[in-house]
Amino acid sequence: MSYKFTIIVPVYNEEDNLERVETELSKYLSIASVPTAVLFVNDGSSDASQTMIEEICDSNKAFQFISFKENRGLSAAIKAGFDHVDTELLGYIDSDLQTAPEDFNILLEHIDTHELVTGVRANRKDSFVKNMSSKIANSIRRTFTKDGMDDTGCPLKVIKTDYAKRIPMFRGLHRFLPAMIMLQNGRVIQIPVQHFPRIAGTAKFGVWNRLIGPLMDCFAYLWMKKKYINYDVAKSSK
Repeated sequence: MSYKFTIIVPVYNEEDNLERVETELSKYLSIASVPTAVLFVNDGSSDASQTMIEEICDSNKAFQFISFKENRGLSAAIKAGFDHVDTELLGYIDSDLQTAPEDFNILLEHIDTHELVTGVRANRKDSFVKNMSSKIANSIRRTFTKDGMDDTGCPLKVIKTDYAKRIPMFRGLHRFLPAMIMLQNGRVIQIPVQHFPRIAGTAKFGVWNRLIGPLMDCFAYLWMKKKYINYDVAKSSK
């Protein structure tokens, strides 16, 4: 089958969620607005996640995986997904399924006129501390990047693959995907999506990851913005 869209699913110790991930993504594939595949990226899980991923992929032709030798972090998992995808469009969703796969269809409605479409979590079902730290981190990031995005941490995005592959990822830069697309003169839009409480497993990010870490990453982004190389080829003999 010729796929147009690949959903990247980063996984780190999510054995309690993977059965539901298979069920919900399989449901979505049957209603997806474009032919869609799934790519698991196992970020060095130490539980039974890899065994479960292989079983899922063995029984579903549209599901594939790559697995790291060791844990390298969410940005590395997303970057590896970008590197391995060969479809025209890609997206990603967290394996905790706090966002709904069917909302990809809402984002895909806007991808013809934009290079990145990102979800904004409406009525977030997270703790007060998590919500407040995210709001503060987003405010700091907007001040540095001027990207105008309210919720870059939303784990539901659709990106044109050629733009995604040109992003020079480093640890923490997954929070700056809209800004990095804008550095390429790409068009970005944010669309409200559903949000749900985590049902199983444990969150992998604390206050440091959501607040102090992103502040430090802002300075890395500013350095990259100053040094970023962008060009358009006018003619070629090829």
